[in-house]
Amino acid sequence: MTTPLLELDGLTVGYRTRDGVVPAVRGVDLTLARGEKLGVAGESGSGKSTLALALLRLLPPSATVTGRVLLDGEDVLEMGWGRLRAVRWAGASIIFQGAMHSLNPVQTIGDQITEPILRHQKVGRDAADARVRELLGQVGMLPDRARSYPHELSGGQRQRVMIAMALACEPDLVIADEPTTALDVMVQAQILTLIDDLVASRGISLLMISHDLSVLSDVCDRLAVMYAGRVVEVGPAGEVFRQARHPYGAALASAFPTVGDPASRMRPQGLPGDPPDPQALPTGCAFHPRCPVRLDHCDDVDPVLWPAGLDGAGHEAACVRVLPDDGRSLAATVAHAAPTSAVEATR
Repeated sequence: MTTPLLELDGLTVGYRTRDGVVPAVRGVDLTLARGEKLGVAGESGSGKSTLALALLRLLPPSATVTGRVLLDGEDVLEMGWGRLRAVRWAGASIIFQGAMHSLNPVQTIGDQITEPILRHQKVGRDAADARVRELLGQVGMLPDRARSYPHELSGGQRQRVMIAMALACEPDLVIADEPTTALDVMVQAQILTLIDDLVASRGISLLMISHDLSVLSDVCDRLAVMYAGRVVEVGPAGEVFRQARHPYGAALASAFPTVGDPASRMRPQGLPGDPPDPQALPTGCAFHPRCPVRLDHCDDVDPVLWPAGLDGAGHEAACVRVLPDDGRSLAATVAHAAPTSAVEATR
């Protein structure tokens, strides 16, 4: 078997506050193969963006991180700053959700795309400028736009610039954190198609984060659903979207009306309540206070991911309802509940 390009092993992230450490990501294990597209879904506050920032150690100093983030077999959390600078952009890059806030308003977009090329690829200015023109063409913009400032571009154009910057140093992995949140539906479709085509043509691995399960199911090969800092379901994208086995994954999928079905449009399915306070997580399964199909013991048992696929094709869910009915004790399936606080780690 080939080594995954990205492997998360027990990744835990918390934020130090005056009231103690607030858990944001709790013991996440995920893998991403070379050339694969993995989507991470969940409500706001589920830990998606914290997970993305932790992959390249972009979290603020108040964050504590434990576990391992293996990129091409090398632990990002153990890298020295020199090695980390080399890995950023060239090994893995990130597309942030707020392009206007991520771009420098007093520099042209050409200069901003050129900077990582000059720093990481050690080429001359003429070659870097030619690369910028090539990248702008690949994302559907005129090369002359290199002289424009961010405020002179539309929201969709700025997002295209962010994609061009992410591809500038030909990374093996692109992390897209809510890349279309601020865009209208038509531009969103264009940007998603663009990202999908570019990563496929270059053989790049993609980790895309969104609250929109339907978007991820269209773009990605696999989906991971997060709730309260943990992955509660993971599997093939189409299967997770259409046949979710965790009640939370099913609730996310049912939140979208069916096109052509007036009944679903007039009565969209929702999920009552709010995600739990990370400083006061409920006992047992963190989802059980909102779960419409909870069982009596769900407030005591915190299940780990368990095979849940209808055909055994890598679909797992952390729910007692998918456990085999073979006399196995529920307690035996709970292999150390996910931690509720992060431990200080060397950054």
